[in-house]
Amino acid sequence: MPLPGIDTALNVLASRVGQDGASALAHLYARPIRDEDLDFLFDLYASTRAEEMAATGWTPVEQQGFLHQQFQFQHRYYQEHYHDAQFLLLLRRGTPIGRLYWWHTASRATLIDISLMPAVRGQGLGSAVLELLTRQVDKQAQPISLHVEPENPAHRLYRRFGFEVVADNRVYLKMERAARALDDRANRPVPPTQGNDHHECT
Repeated sequence: MPLPGIDTALNVLASRVGQDGASALAHLYARPIRDEDLDFLFDLYASTRAEEMAATGWTPVEQQGFLHQQFQFQHRYYQEHYHDAQFLLLLRRGTPIGRLYWWHTASRATLIDISLMPAVRGQGLGSAVLELLTRQVDKQAQPISLHVEPENPAHRLYRRFGFEVVADNRVYLKMERAARALDDRANRPVPPTQGNDHHECT
């Protein structure tokens, strides 16, 4: 059974810091994805695989065809396997900048995916959202799991938030953050380093 939405908590927090231009969450808004968002979501997905595609030697048409196929497969997989998850579009000042896919039940939470467009990566937004997610889960003293590619620099950020690698199938690292009480935060995250705030999960 899914718990109340993280979008509400995110929007409330963002509104509180909305006057603080220095905050990574300033002017951020989250809402459920819609059919009309699919073009943006594809562009976002393609941006996370740009380096990989550049190394293939494929033509732009071949790259686009492959990416469309993979995006459709991923989108369908998430919808079918996490049907009661929150699939959220992240917007800043009304402009889409990323997505947050989050599944939170009465016993555990899964960060399915957080991806940001290249223009807003490395600005601390991924860290700010992750801080909110961990605080929400700590209120129920629950674990969080995610999957990330080994070469994705985001896994270093997850380690700073207390995630540990529990499995490696050579394609993805499975990382988990053990359940903890809200006041058990001795290893509080430090400000983020520059890097890509995105990862791919299955």
